[in-house]
Amino acid sequence: SLLQERQTLTIMEVNPANIQQLAVYLQQTLSPQAEVRKPAEEFLQSVECNLNYPVLLLSLLNQEAGDANIKVAGAITFKNYIKRNWAVAEDAPDKIHAADRNQVKTLIVDLMLKSPGPVQKQLSQAIAIIGQQDFPAKWESLVPDLVNRFNTGDFHIINGVLQTALSIFEKYSIEFKSQKLWEEIKFVLDNFAKPLTDLFIQTITLAGQHANNKDALKVIFGSLAIIAKIFYCLNYQDLPEYFEDQMAAWMPRFHDLLTMSNPLLETDDDEPGVLEELRSQICDNIGLYAHKYEEEFQPYMQQFVTAVWNLLLATGPNTKYDLLVSNAIQFLASVADRPHYKSLFEDPAVLGSICEKVIVPNMEMRECDVELFEDNAEEFIRRDLEGSDVDTRRRAACDLVKGLSRHFEEKITGIFGMYVKTMLDSFNSNPATNWKSKDAAMYLVTSLATRAKTAKHGITQTNQLVNLSEFCSSHVAPELNNLANAAQFPILKADCVKYIMTFRSQLPPDTVKASLPSLVHLLKSPSVVVHTYAAAAIDKILIMKDTEGKALVKSAELAPLAEDLLKNLFSAFDLPGSSENEYVMKAVMRSFSGLQEAVVPYLAHLLPPLTNKLTQAAKNPTRPHYNHYLFESLSLAIRIVCKSNPGAVQNFEQVLFPVFEEILKTDVQEFVPYVFQIMSLMLELHSTGSVPQPYMALFSFLLVPLLWERPANIHPLVRLLQAFISRGPGQVIEQISGLLGVFQKLIASKSNDHEGFYLLQSMIEHMPPEALTTYMKQVFIVLFQRLTSSKTTKYVKSLLVFFFVFTIKNGGSSLIQMVDGIQPGMFGMVCDSLIVKDGTVQKISGTTEKKISAVGLTKLLTETSDIVSTSGKYSTQFLPLLTTLIALFELPEDSTIPDDEHFIEIEDTPGYQTAYSQLIFAGKPDSDPVAGVGDPKQLLASSLAKLSSTQPGRLAPMMSQLQEQPKQFLQAYLTQAGVQLH
Repeated sequence: SLLQERQTLTIMEVNPANIQQLAVYLQQTLSPQAEVRKPAEEFLQSVECNLNYPVLLLSLLNQEAGDANIKVAGAITFKNYIKRNWAVAEDAPDKIHAADRNQVKTLIVDLMLKSPGPVQKQLSQAIAIIGQQDFPAKWESLVPDLVNRFNTGDFHIINGVLQTALSIFEKYSIEFKSQKLWEEIKFVLDNFAKPLTDLFIQTITLAGQHANNKDALKVIFGSLAIIAKIFYCLNYQDLPEYFEDQMAAWMPRFHDLLTMSNPLLETDDDEPGVLEELRSQICDNIGLYAHKYEEEFQPYMQQFVTAVWNLLLATGPNTKYDLLVSNAIQFLASVADRPHYKSLFEDPAVLGSICEKVIVPNMEMRECDVELFEDNAEEFIRRDLEGSDVDTRRRAACDLVKGLSRHFEEKITGIFGMYVKTMLDSFNSNPATNWKSKDAAMYLVTSLATRAKTAKHGITQTNQLVNLSEFCSSHVAPELNNLANAAQFPILKADCVKYIMTFRSQLPPDTVKASLPSLVHLLKSPSVVVHTYAAAAIDKILIMKDTEGKALVKSAELAPLAEDLLKNLFSAFDLPGSSENEYVMKAVMRSFSGLQEAVVPYLAHLLPPLTNKLTQAAKNPTRPHYNHYLFESLSLAIRIVCKSNPGAVQNFEQVLFPVFEEILKTDVQEFVPYVFQIMSLMLELHSTGSVPQPYMALFSFLLVPLLWERPANIHPLVRLLQAFISRGPGQVIEQISGLLGVFQKLIASKSNDHEGFYLLQSMIEHMPPEALTTYMKQVFIVLFQRLTSSKTTKYVKSLLVFFFVFTIKNGGSSLIQMVDGIQPGMFGMVCDSLIVKDGTVQKISGTTEKKISAVGLTKLLTETSDIVSTSGKYSTQFLPLLTTLIALFELPEDSTIPDDEHFIEIEDTPGYQTAYSQLIFAGKPDSDPVAGVGDPKQLLASSLAKLSSTQPGRLAPMMSQLQEQPKQFLQAYLTQAGVQLH
């Protein structure tokens, strides 16, 4: 049975008993009790590598009988299994047997098509995940298989096919152009475009035949909506020849669908119905054509503009029409943006009408928007502040203003200016009743003024005709500073904060600074949106720079506000809805950073609540950004306090260690990499020669293989081990074999081999050579084996730097002995193939790495008897090595990478690693093993002079054999150092 010992279980028979047993585990995964749910989830994960596991899951889904909830749980488990394992990462084993892969692809399409809705949805997603990896090359039959099902006439099946096709083709509308992508699209077009067009025409015919059957219409229009979405995906990258030829089949029918009416398709509730969904997508499709294929679309343009205009005038303000109205306005915006169609909008009467009937009504706050502001602040903020409002009416209206401004800036500004004035007058006449008018006016001014925007600076280009500063002093600042009515007009307060934040780079710096006291006060507002916006604005203002590139708000200017700022920020966490508010936590981090030493007096009060927040978050980490800024704030606190008083690190250790130990014990995966980084930061603050006991107690745990399985842990763990090795080499000597085990695992991986070298270099640098003697030959063998099995540019660069670190520490003779000890004469090959050949040394990047290489090469060249003495075994390498060293100094770095090595170069992307969040404020200080050396060129000159004095008459004649350019450079080094060769 399924319950046999896990270790021995490698094949799962597909039989009723096992299917039944699987159902029991799936039932347990639905339990609300963690002690029942977790073991079941863990057991299923532990057996998922076994042969037949996915087939067993699909067999369970295929049974006629069985609990529907268990089947949905099985479908979700199957999809997640595919998501985790179908794609095989480089260097990772393939966890799915080849037989299972084939079986899954054979069974899944039919099963998906006959499954009930919720199961069908999960299996459809699983097909899309498999398709991303295998389609079309390893799964050519997929599209023909799907197309064959169009002939069934059964719309449950047809919709399943369409849904699956959409999930596979969706990526065509988001991926960048590439030859591979285009070949795949061509394959799809050849097999799918005509059947899709035929199906579209047949389905519209059916809609006519069933015009009086509400249930049939719902299904038919559901199909049409998915067909319209697939049309968008297939046409997005380029206009396919097939669709260009078939425009007469698609466009008039799209037009009919926009203009038809059938009361049976109207819905009573607030959710968009199939008709709204279909029309929204058609607006998207014609918007795509108007924007990208205007010449071909020209004949249809006028009739679609009229149809969309009439649709907008006929559609009410209800939320269920939001996406439709938004896409319809976006269509007009993309038309208005094209020089071709200027004539459609030139008439001031048309512009006035657009403003009055489309733009202003869709910018005004509706009751549902006010409810969102009050009851679902998080969603409101996501739309309004984070720009996920792509599909809102306001955003579309704003884009239409921008589109029209491109060609009619003056006319538009004049017409809209009148509307803004009218709205503001309306507000001033009766603020309590007409506050929405001011809200719309501020939104209209913002959209009129905005030309270009970046996350870092806010608005970067504005419409010169709008005086932002005057508007701010007349209408924004007075409202912002009037704190008496904050409770009455929370939305207007949020608007004013947002205005300052949006135009912070355009407004006079003093105006921006002057807003800080009011922003600090608004942190106390009970409205989640208001205090969140205030925190976001404070964060943005504190990172602004003045004309000299220094902080706009100096630490001394912020200090008088510090007490209120910190008190209000920490109190904001106690307001309902903000206990884990990421914007407030980010502002805490930014305030610490802005105040620097001025924050120290407050930290004694703030560390306990911060630690308490960490304990709470660790119980259920659901907000990654909040968690990240929480750890950043802790790092900053440690950094700022210990900058002037390194001993104070002990106070932090006492407070944080119990929490960290709990996080590691309960294995809170999201937090473990952060804990390692902060532990490294604290350990690095200790003097060399002493790793405190609490750290040492953890040391053997850090070598546990499971920790190293997770990519997010690797970089922080290596850094922590380096801190152990540098601070207490004597204390970790007993664990050398464990450390080398980690090194061996890392070196085998193309993506993490550089981390293995970091670890090895720390050991060479800090541990006594005699402690490593017995292991060193094996280490070199491992390094050469990896070089033979998979040689990459990154690996060779790291290997050379390691050779040079080894030479600096142990001398060139030790390096030669080591290499020749593996195979006689091998060092000559290392020189020819790695150091001298192809300018590999030129590829070494990083200031410290280059310096290590220069110093190591100099030592190798001038202090190694095998190379310097005339009878030396490798004396012929002297000139090539010298030429290479001069090239390292003088030639530009070579950053080219062979075509077959296009995985990410870790060194070139600091802080990049899958799922690894680097803490900026816990950054590792660069360690420089050759810090004592000033200018490496001077070191070369003096080392050569010293060598020359022991062997007079040998070096000078050899130098004349150098090529002309290196000879001149070398002469310059000698002259600069004031030495000469004898």
